[in-house]
Amino acid sequence: MNKVFGNPAIGTIFRLILAGVLGFAGYIKLIEPNGARDAIMAYRLLPPEIAPFLGYALPALEVVMAALLLVGLFVRISGLLSAVLMVLFIIGIASVWIRGYSIDCGCFGGGGDISAEGIERKYTIEIIRDIALALMGLWLYRWPHTLLSLESNKVGHTSTQDNQDNQDNQDTPDI
Repeated sequence: MNKVFGNPAIGTIFRLILAGVLGFAGYIKLIEPNGARDAIMAYRLLPPEIAPFLGYALPALEVVMAALLLVGLFVRISGLLSAVLMVLFIIGIASVWIRGYSIDCGCFGGGGDISAEGIERKYTIEIIRDIALALMGLWLYRWPHTLLSLESNKVGHTSTQDNQDNQDNQDTPDI
């Protein structure tokens, strides 16, 4: 069991899944910024004046995070930001569900008001998906060392272990 938690191969899979989801979602919204703006407005949570800004900023953030995750740079912070973003999406979806609105989440383009038919199932699936993605982000925050990563790290070593190794080497006299 201790080979599961912190396993670099599992972390790599999570990193690439998050990169794919965020990259696709961000790209689709970047080429359709009015759709992203409309989706943000459909949640009825934020002042309408900031929706156009978020219609560009959110997809740009998603694409940047996807690129960082794809190449394995700043994995810890990208994982944390991904998890926070997913929690915000969960809050948004839960809020429209509680308030009785029927909207397309706009996660992968589109967005806005839709038919109420099957909305409970749709919201449930979206929340479960975002919980899974948030957990992947938290995994990467906790265990950022993954395979095929551009970050300079030793797989399986933490900075504390590396510092201890360096101190141990310094304490050994040269012969």
